[in-house]
Amino acid sequence: MPLPLVVGVDGSECSLLAVDWAVDEAIRLGVPLRLVHASLWGRYEGRLPSLGGEPSAAHVMAQHTVASATERVHRRAPDLEVDSAVPAEDPVSALLAEGDHATAVVTGSRGRGELKELLLGSVGLAVAGRASGPVIVVRGDAAGLGGTHERVLLGVGEPGTGDTAARFALGEAAARRCVLDAVRTWCRSPAEGTAAPDHEDQAAGLIDKVLQAPLSEYPDVRVSRTVVEGPPGTVLLHRSAAADLLVVGVRRERGHAGLQLGRVTHRLLHHALCPVAVVPQPL
Repeated sequence: MPLPLVVGVDGSECSLLAVDWAVDEAIRLGVPLRLVHASLWGRYEGRLPSLGGEPSAAHVMAQHTVASATERVHRRAPDLEVDSAVPAEDPVSALLAEGDHATAVVTGSRGRGELKELLLGSVGLAVAGRASGPVIVVRGDAAGLGGTHERVLLGVGEPGTGDTAARFALGEAAARRCVLDAVRTWCRSPAEGTAAPDHEDQAAGLIDKVLQAPLSEYPDVRVSRTVVEGPPGTVLLHRSAAADLLVVGVRRERGHAGLQLGRVTHRLLHHALCPVAVVPQPL
């Protein structure tokens, strides 16, 4: 039985967009969908519903949220296998736990309670920064959300962050039957002036090294290898305008309680013009 694609829902417009995107993704990957609406409804009511007793108003609202999202899934894909959960805990903890047994966790870019000025909600940021498995934050323009570019973009990091991300990106490109755009950036130091000692060759070699093993699993995927001079955040943001999914790898130290994202990934999660997949590589 394949692991489900888990999507966090809270009834907000952003989470419903995430549900729609996750439905299409689940169909592409051939996996079931699991809708999770987590809230501290038990704490709000001061108790958990007793056996045989009337459910709390907050619990009823939570059930209504997942029921509405489930209806939305059935309208979009009547044959897709879908189930749901309404845990009485904070959303971050619930989604992190669900992510330990999921193909990936999908979140919207903002939640119901977030300030409009925030580019990425606190739940999405916390889950992306702490999850043990892939997290996809659904954001971007209509073209990126609609998957019209037929291109998966991989930001090639150092070998310690890139192997798992490369495999994930190739799997996405295979499922979408599209090209993988593998990009590695480099920057010259002020001391080098106009000279660029083998930076480009080193960057190209790193792309080949990161892709070598994963490509043996996906030999039919077309790969475009691109080496670009410039800051990685700026380059990847620019190229995200022509991608359906941006994949980045991050180092993830086990037992570390804080967010583990890095400045580039943090920037991409807030500004990319397509959904962003954060793929951790445990140290």
